[in-house]
Amino acid sequence: MKARKYEIYRHHAWAGLGLLSVFLAIRYFIFIPWIISLIIVSILSTYILVSIALTYKYYRYVREEKVKTAEEKEKEKIRKKEIKAALKMEKKRLKAEIKKNKKKK
Repeated sequence: MKARKYEIYRHHAWAGLGLLSVFLAIRYFIFIPWIISLIIVSILSTYILVSIALTYKYYRYVREEKVKTAEEKEKEKIRKKEIKAALKMEKKRLKAEIKKNKKKK
């Protein structure tokens, strides 16, 4: 659940940066009074800073989950190798059995 919050706040931080960039680009081409620009930039800056602060608040939970996930991935990888080796041995056994049956006939 906390990893989900991290993703949401990270998304909002990037969205705020995008909105701020777009606003500043528009302001470059279209005249907007400085008081309106100041208000919009202040609101967007606050939005970005709050999002970044909350992103860092929940980052440690994601880091812990990633460590667990990495361990689980390694275990899964080992399990897959064991299954693959077992299937390979079974295939060899079946081939040998087929050869044996052909020789008998």
